[in-house]
Amino acid sequence: MASHLSGGKVNIALVQELAKNELLKLLENIPGRKVIVWDKTLAGPVGLIAKFSLLQEREVVHLYPLESGVLKNNSVNKVIFITRPDLRLMDIVAENVHSVARGKSAKELSYSKDYGSQGGYEFHLVFVPRKSLLCEKRLKNRGVFGSFMQVQELPCDLFPFDNDLLSMELESAFKEFRLEGDPTCLFQVAQALGTLQGLFGTIPRVSGKGHAARHVWELMARMAREQAGCPRPMPTGAPAIDHLLLLDRSVDLLSPLATQLTYEGLIDEIFGIHNCTVQLPAEKLAKPDDSLPVNAGEKKAVILNSGEELFAEIRDRNFNAVGPALSRKAKLISAQLEERHGDKTMQEMKQFVARLPHMLAMKNSLANHTTIAELIKEVTDSSGFLESLQVEQEFMNGIDTDKVHPYIDDLIAQQEPLLKILRLVCMQSVTNSGLKAKVLEHYRREIVHAYGFAQLLTLGALEKAGLLTPQSGPRQYTVLRKALRLTVEDASETAPTDIAFVHSVYAPLSARLAQALARPQGWRALQDVLGLLPGPTVDEVQLPGGGPAPAPVPAAPAPVRLCVIPRTPFYPPPLLEKT
Repeated sequence: MASHLSGGKVNIALVQELAKNELLKLLENIPGRKVIVWDKTLAGPVGLIAKFSLLQEREVVHLYPLESGVLKNNSVNKVIFITRPDLRLMDIVAENVHSVARGKSAKELSYSKDYGSQGGYEFHLVFVPRKSLLCEKRLKNRGVFGSFMQVQELPCDLFPFDNDLLSMELESAFKEFRLEGDPTCLFQVAQALGTLQGLFGTIPRVSGKGHAARHVWELMARMAREQAGCPRPMPTGAPAIDHLLLLDRSVDLLSPLATQLTYEGLIDEIFGIHNCTVQLPAEKLAKPDDSLPVNAGEKKAVILNSGEELFAEIRDRNFNAVGPALSRKAKLISAQLEERHGDKTMQEMKQFVARLPHMLAMKNSLANHTTIAELIKEVTDSSGFLESLQVEQEFMNGIDTDKVHPYIDDLIAQQEPLLKILRLVCMQSVTNSGLKAKVLEHYRREIVHAYGFAQLLTLGALEKAGLLTPQSGPRQYTVLRKALRLTVEDASETAPTDIAFVHSVYAPLSARLAQALARPQGWRALQDVLGLLPGPTVDEVQLPGGGPAPAPVPAAPAPVRLCVIPRTPFYPPPLLEKT
């Protein structure tokens, strides 16, 4: 169990332990030497759950990526395919199985379709996190479904990245839901939240915004009703999580478009962080005393998580505050190492020797992060980065959003990376609540001329996703920017007091919604603002066993006493009681 996962407010190590036990149990049920063929998107996340040394103890000999063509030759006849339930991947699995059949002689293969085991190989198929009937049907159509001795599930819904971060690693979830109309990912989210509540207790309050958020809540409630007859064991005591916030990505399309300006954010922007690991030029990280030569272009993997003390300290700082922090840490380490030269008693020397491994580890960590910061600074000091950042901040402040921007035109003319251009165009569209027809047509024409007619499909997909749309109706972003203080001009980067420091001037809308929810009035003070955001609002209370609390029964009306006075004065006014 990774120690850094248990250091947060919620013990994320429990999630890792649960997933690891499921994986090891699955491997133990397939005795003997075996190889694993991974879906490439799962190799990294599952590596966060169980290291290869742990798999070797369960007689796993090799790990291979799932690739088209011939299954890699090896001396092990038990092959376990571990994959997402994706139809495209099923075709690759079928190719691999067929390649084994083609490599066998007619004498070695029986007439039966079940040639997987009879041909000398045992094939096992594992879906993560759930089976798919469509995938099974595709394998049957390809004639290989009978080749698998077992078809199982590995219910790893959540992968632990750090003590404050869990991810389902569903990279295409937004595209599947918004563009393809496939809500399967929302069902997986509801199941993952069920797993989370099984570990940490029922979350009493659920809030959310957007159609996807409402859908997930309804699935959670339905699952709770279905499990009412056979309730699963829940942890005793108070729940570890007080409040669940569900946000549809369509509620906040701007934040993922903005350039991240924190230390960890810039590492991800420039080099890409995958499964808490970044690949950096090995020659930049090489030490003078390294005996092995470093080849040009070679990469070195650096692990980034809060288990490293220095990274945990600087990861969330604005990059402009990282340099002074590294300088202070260097002076502190240097002063600690200089202590060895003074006169010391035997007890003091013993204490120094005990601290020495930690100081040397900190020195090595400091050298790595100083090098990374220098690599980042080379990019952030470039004119291209600064000009692009200035345009972003103009859009965030509502400046020049309603006309063709000359900087974007220049990027298209220079055929800069298309992703950079689309990111800026989409940001202009979101901050202007859509582009004017002539502006949108201009960008569309220029992009198609520069990058080819195939980009018409890309632009159509962006429009369908709500990222690049024609302007219609009022400019809602302008109202949201003022009501939620999405831009803060005087945000301090070195001593921040507002979340806007992560983009220097822009506070992510999703963060502002979370901040409002944490206040005593909650979202009740934002009713007008919530009405400007797409989709319904979720505000529910869950019972300890899961599921929504019943709606309060309206109180019975109090008895009404009526005094009826006749028009004639000859009789006394009777007092009547009506209930």
